[in-house]
Amino acid sequence: MALYVHNSQQKETSDEWYYNISSRKLTAEELLKHACFEWSVESMHWLLDVHFGEDFCRVEDRNVQQNLNIIRKTVLNCIKLYKEKSGDKHPLSKIMFNCLLELIKMMNIIEIIKN
Repeated sequence: MALYVHNSQQKETSDEWYYNISSRKLTAEELLKHACFEWSVESMHWLLDVHFGEDFCRVEDRNVQQNLNIIRKTVLNCIKLYKEKSGDKHPLSKIMFNCLLELIKMMNIIEIIKN
C-alpha cells in the first residue's frame, strides 16, 4: 500500500510517498489511521533517544528499564502538555535543560500542567 503526503509550510513544499506492507486488507481510512499511529510511535521513540539517550542506556535489569522508560515518557508528555498550555516556543531540550538548572522552572511547569 502506498501513502502520498503533500506538505506545504511557508514557501517550502514537499511530496513524499510512504510504502506499507500488510497482510490485512485495509480501507484508505484504516490505512491512514494505522500509518499515523505508527509514525506517532516512531516519533516518541526518536524523542526518547534524542533527549534521553535511551538507545545508549545499558541498564540490564528489566524492571529498572521499564521504570526508566515510564519516567522518560511521563517527562516528555508533561513538557508537551506544558508547551501546549503555556504557548512556550522553546525546544524540548531547552526546557528540560532549564529544569535541570533551576528547580523553580520545574515547579512552574508542574503548576501549569496541574491546572
